[in-house]
Amino acid sequence: MCKVIAIANQKGGVGKTTTAINLAASLAVLEYKTLLVDGDPQANSTTGNGFDLKNIQLSLYDCLVNDTPASQIILETETPNLYLMPSHLDLVGAEIELINHPNREHILRAALEEQRKEFDFIIIDCSPSLGLITVNALAAADSVAIPVQCEYFALEGLGKLLNTIKIVQTHINPDLQVEGILMTMYDGRLRLSNQVVEEIKNHFGELVFNTIVHRNTKLGEAPSFGKPALMYDAESTGAVNYLNLGKEILQKNNLTKIKNEDKIFETDEHGSK
Repeated sequence: MCKVIAIANQKGGVGKTTTAINLAASLAVLEYKTLLVDGDPQANSTTGNGFDLKNIQLSLYDCLVNDTPASQIILETETPNLYLMPSHLDLVGAEIELINHPNREHILRAALEEQRKEFDFIIIDCSPSLGLITVNALAAADSVAIPVQCEYFALEGLGKLLNTIKIVQTHINPDLQVEGILMTMYDGRLRLSNQVVEEIKNHFGELVFNTIVHRNTKLGEAPSFGKPALMYDAESTGAVNYLNLGKEILQKNNLTKIKNEDKIFETDEHGSK
């Protein structure tokens, strides 16, 4: 059974695309056939997997606006078991072109219906906004994972997004769940990082992933080489963090048989148990 997870936060710079790329790669490396849908006109999930936008002939735009079947758009990446539905700058215009479309919030859900039979996981990278494309992603998803940067304004942005999710649950997708809140860009040397983590855990309890993504140079370098961190440097802290996140999501969804003592409960400063 396929699980569709949207990676969303209307606040920019929180590690959303980094999370989408590396979570998808981690699930693929863990031998789950995974589709990464690039729902951001900036197309960073596309270039971050080694594709040149000049060579992209069909993208998510064609799927949403021109009814091109998703199967004609999907590309195979260099990461085993990982496939990509690429984006393009054209996606900027899709919101305007779809404004009068009947059932406009459910176009992506319909486009991915057949792909649910082909993949174990579909990860949707949302743009840093709450526009129509992001609403489409939330309508298509079973759950939403929310990356939150360990900084002062984290709670404010998180509250707004959770309100939006409630609206989507009420009017568009009643089955949408919160997969979890992911703390990113954590620096254990900073008191502020520790305070933010503690405050968010106090507010949201079990909704917060146990895995924390640490600040890591390799995570920033990997996209320039067109690779997820796992394919760029599998032993880097960032790669280990996201592999742990993939394992934690499998555990939460009862998709792996693992002894209780081996489950991920917390991460140390190096990102391991």
